[in-house]
Amino acid sequence: MPWKEPGKGDKDPWQSGQQPPDLDEVFQNVNRRLKKIFGGSGKGRDGGSQGSSSGGGGLFSIAIIALLVWAAYDAVHIVDEAEQGVVLRFGAYNRTLAPGFNLTLPRPIEVMYPVNVSEVREVEDRGNMLTEDENLVEFIYKVQYRISDAQQYLFNVRDPDVTVQQAAESALRESVGTNRLDAILEGTRRQEVSVETRRVLQETLDRYEIGVLITQFNLEDVNVPAQVREAYSDVIRAREDRERFIEEARVHANSVVPEARGRAARIVQEAEGYKEATIALAEGETSRFDAVLEEYRLAPEVTRKRLYVETLENVYARSRKVMIDADGSGNVLYLPLDQLGVSGATTDSRNMPPLVTPGTSTNSDSNSGRNARREGR
Repeated sequence: MPWKEPGKGDKDPWQSGQQPPDLDEVFQNVNRRLKKIFGGSGKGRDGGSQGSSSGGGGLFSIAIIALLVWAAYDAVHIVDEAEQGVVLRFGAYNRTLAPGFNLTLPRPIEVMYPVNVSEVREVEDRGNMLTEDENLVEFIYKVQYRISDAQQYLFNVRDPDVTVQQAAESALRESVGTNRLDAILEGTRRQEVSVETRRVLQETLDRYEIGVLITQFNLEDVNVPAQVREAYSDVIRAREDRERFIEEARVHANSVVPEARGRAARIVQEAEGYKEATIALAEGETSRFDAVLEEYRLAPEVTRKRLYVETLENVYARSRKVMIDADGSGNVLYLPLDQLGVSGATTDSRNMPPLVTPGTSTNSDSNSGRNARREGR
């Protein structure tokens, strides 16, 4: 709409027929209404002393209402799902509130302290400790825990986190003191040390009634301190030499023991064979003797002579010497002297040289040679 229209005069949109209210007058109206609410007379400025007394009563009433509102607000507590609320009545423990909507008396009658019991807390520390074999080792360890009892955690120990740290160090020293350095550094006993330390630490905290549950105990690093690292390097080298010598001895044993066992088995087998052969020979000799005895019983004279001749034949067959009866006979023995020293012990009587008489020649026929051999016998 235009500001100026014919026949209607000037119209200013920013100016209307109503004037803005006076601020003093607004405050006075609010004051009168409050006085009416809290028992005032509602009169204006001419109220005199009655207005003053009514104003004091109104302020007291406002203070009472504010106090009631604050008390209602302070008595309502909403505990989170991960928390527990510990309530103190006049400074003494009264109860523990579960998660959810809870009511308490306003302060200073009752005070509620929320405690997060689901948060996993950590304590990390390091220290030098002695092993069972009196060696120094450095540990870096980490303890993870959470609060299991809020009331014990708040009031039974002055500083629970420091207590957990000190108890963890004490438990680790106890576990390390029962193990050797080699087992801890090589990892064969490291997991057992962690499990044992966690058990000892939990038992210690339970005796303190600190309200803490240990969830994990980890050995982050295990090493020899720098001050003794050079000396321990010598120990490691000596241990490696020991392992090398043990392995060499094992290899030597693996090569010697089977050979000795084979040789022992061969000796046992040879002994068994010798035993069997000796027994068989003895049994054969016994059988032969029984057979000769049977023949001797049938023809003693003939058997005696045959035994005598066979015995002489065996004796002379193994002898390297040749005996000649030079006085009783004029026979000349033709000997192959180049063969007397060769295997005389195994010379057979059938290979004896022929007997040569003065009336015979070396070129006699085979019949005369066989006759001569028979005469030599």
